[in-house]
Amino acid sequence: MRVEVDQPRCVASGQCVLAAPAVFDQDDEGVVQLLDATPGPEHEEDVRESMATCPAAAIRLVEG
Repeated sequence: MRVEVDQPRCVASGQCVLAAPAVFDQDDEGVVQLLDATPGPEHEEDVRESMATCPAAAIRLVEG
């Protein structure tokens, strides 16, 4: 699994960080920062929750 973020699309809600703090963070302006583009399977559920709760749909999961 690979995670991609669209930083220009981010609205700085922080939902991704709340759901998956091992994978996402925010910069000083609140914009998403990807900490781990290839998180292990133990983070998959959290990443999926981040995608589902992101109001800007700025997170994408690439499987394969």
